[in-house]
Amino acid sequence: MAKPPKHAFQLQFDALRIRELASRYPCGDDLEALQAGHHIASGDYTRANVETIFVWKTGGRGISRLRRNSDVESHDALRLAVTAQTERAALAVLCGLCGVEIPVASALLTAIDPERYTIIDFRALESLGVKRSWHTVESYIGYLKHCRKLAHQNAVSLRDLDRALWQWSKERPLSQRTCLLP
Repeated sequence: MAKPPKHAFQLQFDALRIRELASRYPCGDDLEALQAGHHIASGDYTRANVETIFVWKTGGRGISRLRRNSDVESHDALRLAVTAQTERAALAVLCGLCGVEIPVASALLTAIDPERYTIIDFRALESLGVKRSWHTVESYIGYLKHCRKLAHQNAVSLRDLDRALWQWSKERPLSQRTCLLP
């Protein structure tokens, strides 16, 4: 398998637009997921909380694969992710669950701790000038570091940055899309 390229992330819109774009994001869309993440962070490691976040991220596509995990497996993975000392460990343990790959794991972690994590997906990557979407633990760690830096430089939360990246991509006409799915 080919090794994913190193990305030179480049914000595709003026950083002064981050707040304005984030304000147009339909925030009600993530309310239930963020509540489920808060429950997980508080020790409620139930499958229902995982499913709420999964449906938010995927629209429910692939939920039958997620449901192959037992309650014990879901509980253990969530507990280990919440207590992980590193982002790499938290991401890796979640990716051990059936139906959970890097984008879903990043959504789970973001819902659990939105001040520490952000979501990776083709929309966010497109907004950062990435033309080919690669989802590996290593690429997520690089993406996360870049997003943290960008959020800090612009005095916005990771959540608002994510919302702006998503919104910018969503508002683009299909004819202008540049990011290809893997």
